[in-house]
Amino acid sequence: MADPIHYRFYPTLLNTFARFQKGYLSEQELLDRINRVPAPQTQAQAKGVSFEEAVIKGTDEEYFDPEILRKTRALLPRPMVDTQVYCQYQLGKVLLYGYVDVIGRTLAVDLKTTARYTPGRFALDHQNFYLLALRPKGVRSLRYVITDFREVYQENYDLATDFSVQEKQVQLFCEFLEGHRDVISDTKIFNS
Repeated sequence: MADPIHYRFYPTLLNTFARFQKGYLSEQELLDRINRVPAPQTQAQAKGVSFEEAVIKGTDEEYFDPEILRKTRALLPRPMVDTQVYCQYQLGKVLLYGYVDVIGRTLAVDLKTTARYTPGRFALDHQNFYLLALRPKGVRSLRYVITDFREVYQENYDLATDFSVQEKQVQLFCEFLEGHRDVISDTKIFNS
């Protein structure tokens, strides 16, 4: 029998917490993200969303290098079974949820854009939990397809991936939430 769910959060929030742990964000910046304080979309974020739509839907393709689009599409699963697939996975008392960009029969793909790519960048990403969430659908591997708009890169993870670092961060994030419960206004994060 599964534990009762006490917390609900999405991988991007956990990745934000990991950035906070490394000193890249202040506590207030983290709390603002937890509380979903509106922030204007950056140009880079808008370009990333537009790129995903160009790759998957063919929308506004003319804004991107055709060779980058071709290389990216070549790394998508064939056939594509579905796009923007909702995923959820329970880890103890935590429900992790979100969307993966594309799934095939055994492969899920998440598209990423970046100003600068370093190999292994997504090894500890919390979106790797999508692998476990999609296992019942037959997905056995998760591929990040990443572009810096000059080249296309990929990182592949499978069910043998070690999740121990991410699991520890989930635990630490829960402790952080409990320690700051009085200043967290987004009550959807607590399942109570």
